[in-house]
Amino acid sequence: MEHHHHHDHHGHTAEIGQNGKLGKVFVLSIILNFLFVIVESAIGFANDSVGLLSDAGHNLGDVFSLLLALVAFLMSKTHGKGRLTYGYRKVSVLISLLNAIILLVAVTVIVIESIRKFTSPEAIDGSVISWTAGVGIIINGATAMLLMHDRQHDINANGAFLHMIADTLVSVGVLISGVVISLTGWYLIDAVIGLVIAGAILISSWSLFTESLRLSIDAAPRDIDIDGVTSVLAAIDGVKDVHHIHIWSISTTETALTAHLLVERIEDSERIRHEAKHILSEKGIGHSTLELETSDCGFERC
Repeated sequence: MEHHHHHDHHGHTAEIGQNGKLGKVFVLSIILNFLFVIVESAIGFANDSVGLLSDAGHNLGDVFSLLLALVAFLMSKTHGKGRLTYGYRKVSVLISLLNAIILLVAVTVIVIESIRKFTSPEAIDGSVISWTAGVGIIINGATAMLLMHDRQHDINANGAFLHMIADTLVSVGVLISGVVISLTGWYLIDAVIGLVIAGAILISSWSLFTESLRLSIDAAPRDIDIDGVTSVLAAIDGVKDVHHIHIWSISTTETALTAHLLVERIEDSERIRHEAKHILSEKGIGHSTLELETSDCGFERC
């Protein structure tokens, strides 16, 4: 029996490294959104608006998401050293999990405050809410525009872009509540908008929480079809079987795989390895360790 190991490092890291301006885009986006969170929170407290405060909480979540994308960008450039054979890339997953937990806590606070508003409605200046939300639309929209170009090259940039588009729509909702209050004096709309925003945060943060938790215990990423990957590898000409396959995330942008390929002829190893590498790259798996063998050694002995 013969074995042949091969380890490839490809994927998002090279693209991120080539796109140096992406880091500056993240920094500028973080500064813009954090300044808006401070302003919106201050106005929300001053006017006792749960709608503005809940939107500020949502925007604070955006700041954390942007920080996550920036950290992932920086960590993707780190190299293994000593016992840290993958560098600090896994830090992006841990920050993602922390981000999700903070968002879930924020949802709880918003719901409690909204319920209080229903039982004890208070007068609110609708025009202030509308103007503040209008600024939010501009900030969120501008951030989305900054990320629009790089979303094609980096999965974190794309996630941040989609998040900012969603937040622009949330700010539109807050603006509408301000207009309704100004025209009708129906102050309960503020609590209603607060609950709607809390629901939106819960939906997005729950997905982030479950996926981050999965990645933190080295489960296969949600967008990777393990059976599909196994099938396409087994379909390569000269491959008789694929076994001992493991797929996990090195970071929020990089996926790794190890697998044994039972081949008919060891002389075909280079061709098979090249084809497998191409297939895995198309599936979003940039780090692969493949062991090629010419006879089935069985699960117990391998």
